Amino acid sequence: MTIYDIAKEAGVSASSVSRVINNKTGVNPEVRKKVQKLLKKYHYTPDAAARGLVSQSSRIIGILIADIRNIHHTDGAYYIERKLAALNYCCVILNTGDDDESRAQAISILEQRRVEGAVLIGSSFQTESVAQAIKRHLSKVPIVMINAFLDAPNIYGVLSDELHGVEACVNLLAEKGRKRLAFVRDCHTPSCELKVEGFRRGIRLLGQTEPWIYDSHGTTAADGKRATLEVLKDHPDVDGIIYSVDLIATGGIRALYDLGIAIPDQVSVIGVDNSIYGEICIPTLTSLDNKTFDSSIAACRILIDCLENRTTTRQMILPSAIVVRESTP
Repeated sequence: MTIYDIAKEAGVSASSVSRVINNKTGVNPEVRKKVQKLLKKYHYTPDAAARGLVSQSSRIIGILIADIRNIHHTDGAYYIERKLAALNYCCVILNTGDDDESRAQAISILEQRRVEGAVLIGSSFQTESVAQAIKRHLSKVPIVMINAFLDAPNIYGVLSDELHGVEACVNLLAEKGRKRLAFVRDCHTPSCELKVEGFRRGIRLLGQTEPWIYDSHGTTAADGKRATLEVLKDHPDVDGIIYSVDLIATGGIRALYDLGIAIPDQVSVIGVDNSIYGEICIPTLTSLDNKTFDSSIAACRILIDCLENRTTTRQMILPSAIVVRESTP
């Protein structure tokens, strides 16, 4: 049963049926009643094409994630999808990978799906190749980036203040008497660079002349464990380690446990993301909360403001906050 079948049986035009489906004005009450009765009789579920006859909109929103294994980003996608679904938008979620070609292809797919807007989750999308792909394929629709920003008329950004957040983590450890700190990074994205800069600022104020910064070369707990063993080999007197994400911090905790190093008495540990990993590891992990839920809801609000032609902010920076648990004194 199609919209045209309903229209034929009701003796009206397909556009009139579409107006009833979309609850639009300008329909005779008797016609509306007849169409609604037929819709109910045939258990008709309208598709996007039917709605589009009147609304001229697809009500489809694209959500791009570089890696769906990243729980921090998939949590954000979940919040966004649920919020938009409540507003009768359908979300298309694409897992893009980290290479330029795959990201550009995903943006092209969103154009083919006639999305009305898109949300890009993660700072790995803050690249010139993504900017060019958006310019080619999605320049006419609003794009909201989470934890990233590109300078274009149709692009908006919601960012977490991770630079000052990590600096605050250093200050917390200093207040607890920690003086020899290391930082373990999982990647080289713009977001991670801000975290590293926050660490550098913090240790300069602390008086530590040499920044002990290590690369985990991956995002797994095993990667975090390997990097932590490297830190301990080079600096056995380290008394505090900050990790760029919670997951590699759990690997660090395991490395310290295996070596019989007490947490937090001998070495304090802090992660970033305030994810479920921090709650289930032993000891529980002190973590910088970069406001995944708040960022996701803010991104939705900005996107809806754009779609409804309301004035909105181009860039929003949300403060981060430290959630103290057992891995720090």
